[in-house]
Amino acid sequence: MKKLACVTALTLGLVACNGEKAPESPAADASAAAGNAATAPISAATSAPAAPVETFKEVTIPSGTTLRLSLQSAVASDTSRVEQPVRATLRSPVSVNGQVVVPAGSEVGGVVTEAEESGRVKGRARIAMRFNSLHASGDSYDIRTSGYAQEAEATKKQDAAKIAVGAGAGAALGAILGGGSGAAKGAAIGGAGGTGVVLATKGKEVRLGPGAAITTRLTAPLTVRIKT
Repeated sequence: MKKLACVTALTLGLVACNGEKAPESPAADASAAAGNAATAPISAATSAPAAPVETFKEVTIPSGTTLRLSLQSAVASDTSRVEQPVRATLRSPVSVNGQVVVPAGSEVGGVVTEAEESGRVKGRARIAMRFNSLHASGDSYDIRTSGYAQEAEATKKQDAAKIAVGAGAGAALGAILGGGSGAAKGAAIGGAGGTGVVLATKGKEVRLGPGAAITTRLTAPLTVRIKT
């Protein structure tokens, strides 16, 4: 018995000397796992930079600023009516202190304010419009502008020429038919005939089609929003 006890004690001593470790507890395993997770590399999804946020500022365009427009709607003194919608686009950008605040091509809207067709005896044809809205860079604004108007050319010189031609033709015919007195009577008759032609003929109309270049200006300051 003593011999067996010695062998057992010797065996246990050898195991202790060989450094064999006892099984680790579940708590120790959980702590090790947590440590490994803390030191793991961050994924690309969580480390990507956030998208930049757009910022804006307000800029005031002063009253009196010129707006150079290209008409997109057709208007005419003899066919358009008051309050008829009119569209146009900016032919050139609007800048403040060297910075473009309203780009070329921005839409401008308005209405016809006057449409007078030509008269037979007097009165020249006239078309007028005013713009009241602006759409630029995704934003819409109410604007105040000066009116734009165009009047037909005067026809007095052409009318006088028609009367003179009529009088001359009548005088020539009168001279052939009745001498000097006949020429005078013929001139009177011819002149009357030329006047009749003038009275029966209407003057020119004003017609503006898409692409017509027109100009107006702001009559009140306009504050717009632009990207910084």
